[in-house]
Amino acid sequence: MSRRLSGLWGHPEFLKLWTGQTISLFGSLIGRIALPMMVVLVLDATPMQVSLLRAVEVAPGLVAGLFAGVWVDRLRRRPIMIVADMGRAVLMGLIPLLFLLGSLTMGYVYAIAFFISILTIFFDVAYQSYMPTLVQSAHLVEANSKLEATASIAEITGFGLSGFLVQILTAPITILIDAISFVASAIFLLRIRTPEAAPPLPETREGMWSEIKAGMQVLFSHPVLRALVAADGLSNLFGNIIGTVIMLFVLKELQVSPSLAGVIFGFGGVSAFFGALLAAPVVRRFGLGRSLIVAAFMSGASVAFLAGATGPMPIIIAMLIAQQLFGDGAMMVFAINNTSLRQAITPERFLGRVNATLRVSDWTFMLVGTLVGGVLGEAIGLRGALVVACLGKLLAVVWLWFSPVREIQHHPDSAAAEA
Repeated sequence: MSRRLSGLWGHPEFLKLWTGQTISLFGSLIGRIALPMMVVLVLDATPMQVSLLRAVEVAPGLVAGLFAGVWVDRLRRRPIMIVADMGRAVLMGLIPLLFLLGSLTMGYVYAIAFFISILTIFFDVAYQSYMPTLVQSAHLVEANSKLEATASIAEITGFGLSGFLVQILTAPITILIDAISFVASAIFLLRIRTPEAAPPLPETREGMWSEIKAGMQVLFSHPVLRALVAADGLSNLFGNIIGTVIMLFVLKELQVSPSLAGVIFGFGGVSAFFGALLAAPVVRRFGLGRSLIVAAFMSGASVAFLAGATGPMPIIIAMLIAQQLFGDGAMMVFAINNTSLRQAITPERFLGRVNATLRVSDWTFMLVGTLVGGVLGEAIGLRGALVVACLGKLLAVVWLWFSPVREIQHHPDSAAAEA
């Protein structure tokens, strides 16, 4: 094979995963924007109802997350991902069905979002833990960069298209695309033939709580992993304040149409795409630790454009696009290198539990941020909530600066973690 097709371009099993996830992410991005648009435009949700919906999407992680990590380490990971995809397809398909029957209510939306969230927990933990099985550690940054680059392309088209689809088909029918994309993901996962190591025998397992505790000890006793989980937590706390109020702020306060909002959010995909391409070169040029810190700073500071959006509509649009361009690309550089570093330094037998513990920590901060976002949105206004979120996200930068992460120059080999 030519050098042009070297690396993961010549890895057929990774290409199957990559293709399936690209389709799934395309559908999920459409669903991600169609769902809040639906509850705002179709069900006339209040800020607190939007906040509660996001809380319902996050809360299951606090209950099931740690247990998901144990089962991901006990079982083969690919079958877990397939079952989760098919379950999410069925649940997501219920939304357009209930809408067509005239029975769609916020209660049903809350229930569907709750169960989808549980399945997503298992998929995400298994997915992050499965990657080092599918590709060698030397290719983790390349793998994560490729996945995120195509996710960004999906974001460009998905976000831009979703606004038009909502106006043409209505938001509930648009959500059906998300259900179909989960089926496509499951089909490509079924075609992967890379063998997984046999899971631990039942007689060798410790108790559920003992295994959870072991995973938590690996995460919180490692100085680098501990710094990453704290930075992620702060970013998610204040990032979810943004997520709670942004749709209301853009659609209601700024009076941006759904179709135009979709186009604006699509610019974030353009930025994220270039961020994915630059994730590895930036680290080679400036070092891993500094790249993570600068990327976190740019992501947080970009929220000032969103909070400051005012004036004639052209100025508002320019400010919103600026936030997408500066924030999403920086966040992509941070996310790819953060994930690859965590995968490389975590022993394989603990990957499920470490990833799950990290997710539970993130979900805890996300839940708090979601609820705080609803309260702030009603107490000090949507713009005021965004100002608080902008300042708060910068705390993650301070935390990373005073941690061992700042001194890391390169991605370590995951083999060292097993030593």
